[in-house]
Amino acid sequence: MKKRLAGFGLAAILALSTAIVGCSSQSSTTTAPKQVQAAQGTTAPAANDTGEKVLTFASGSDIVSFDIHDHNNTSTEAVHVNMFNYLVKKDKNQKVQPDLATSWEIVNDKTWRFKLREGVTFHNGDPFTAEDVKFTLERIAKDQKLLEYGNYKQIKEVKIIDPHTVEIITNESEPVLLNRLSRLGSSMLPSKYIKEKGWDEFLKNPVGTGPYKFQEWKRDDRLILVKNDQYFGDKPKWDKLVFRAIPEDATRVAELMTGGVDIAVNIPPSDMERIESNEGTHAVTGPTQRVMQLSLRTTPGTVTENPKVREAIDLAIDEKAIVDNILAGGGTPTRTRVTAGNFGADPELYGKSLYDPERAKQLLAEAGYPNGVDISFSATSGRYLKDKETAELIQAMLAEAGIRAKLDLLEWSKFNDTYKAKKFGEVFMISYANSMFDASLAFDRLTTERAKGESDYSNPEVDKLLKEAEKNMNLDERAKQYVKVQEIIAEERPQIYMYQMNANYGVSDKVNFEPRLDEMLFADEVTKK
Repeated sequence: MKKRLAGFGLAAILALSTAIVGCSSQSSTTTAPKQVQAAQGTTAPAANDTGEKVLTFASGSDIVSFDIHDHNNTSTEAVHVNMFNYLVKKDKNQKVQPDLATSWEIVNDKTWRFKLREGVTFHNGDPFTAEDVKFTLERIAKDQKLLEYGNYKQIKEVKIIDPHTVEIITNESEPVLLNRLSRLGSSMLPSKYIKEKGWDEFLKNPVGTGPYKFQEWKRDDRLILVKNDQYFGDKPKWDKLVFRAIPEDATRVAELMTGGVDIAVNIPPSDMERIESNEGTHAVTGPTQRVMQLSLRTTPGTVTENPKVREAIDLAIDEKAIVDNILAGGGTPTRTRVTAGNFGADPELYGKSLYDPERAKQLLAEAGYPNGVDISFSATSGRYLKDKETAELIQAMLAEAGIRAKLDLLEWSKFNDTYKAKKFGEVFMISYANSMFDASLAFDRLTTERAKGESDYSNPEVDKLLKEAEKNMNLDERAKQYVKVQEIIAEERPQIYMYQMNANYGVSDKVNFEPRLDEMLFADEVTKK
């Protein structure tokens, strides 16, 4: 560790010490985290003292909203999947399976026909029909203010054939429609309920078709769901689900180790061995699609408008040091958000870092800042694994290259409000997953249209490549188009990709839990040992 940090100076070492302090309470055991396999069968879950079968999760942040269209937050969707259903869903191996649609076919290059499941009701008793599909998908496809609009604007119209048959008509050929319909933004909404009661009432008392239904939400504390006895699928395994928001890592770990929660998300690497050696708990780790990155303004008048300043920021950051020392090796440096396993990935940019602090200083001088430069830098605290410590170390690394970053650490709700309002300064740090498993999602905020007000990035060649790739049914050509986009983004740096993250979980020995690559928390995939 000392060798890796030798050139950082006092500020970086102090920042890193924040992460290392957590090791002091660690057990001396060297047992590695287990890769736990989910149990087979339908063994009944454990009961609490009242006889209720309750499963409790803890994460570092609360859900954003019950508006399925106005968030692009994986941890929110990880909860939503227990309340809502898509037309099609992905299994543990990310293969598309029927959900509210039982079958589908391609009618022509712009039309897909879906046969809907009959006998399905929403939690309030309303029947699920083609009207709900039309209402849901046309809302997100037409309202540009919604965060997920960019991923569904490809849909031109939903045509109702009969109460249980729809045709989804796209503006152009659509090679990844099934991927779109199996991810956040495509959960089916109750059109009759919303039209009669209003959107505000839905947000207070959300209604879906899923195995669990809404009971109570205390923002920034806990969300409680209860089983839906009228669920169309297998009977729910649990009587109640509790999703607790516990931003402080130490508190979240303590709750797990003392039996307060069954599954805890975003466990610090320094606590994994302690959880593993604790009686009654074990540690689980697994890969994700998530990439930690910086978003930079190219807005005229900002210092980061200058491409040499953006390159200097990139070269000042030692991603391998972050992965090794903050994440205990739980990640992979990358210069692209399209990581291995996603369609269109560029292997030349994966596993790579350009760390060169001396060159960063030269670039600043060439940009007209021989004495360094000041920037604003916003990041979350408690949303992602070791995000606070990562941001502090990045701040110290930037300082070593003459980039004085004023760090603003925000709780997730405040960060999300600022994010939606597009009111960050020069740089903010965020981690995105890829629920579509396709390169197209990685660039949804880098078209001229979508970047306006956020990064203000605009490159006509990128716009053209993305527009063509979105409708290209020739997969070889399509992959090459996305590789070219990645090369341009890596050079121009409106976003700087740092590392792909692993996910760490703490789990009670009373349950079997297997992490999913998409990070979803399907309660009925959790079983008793």
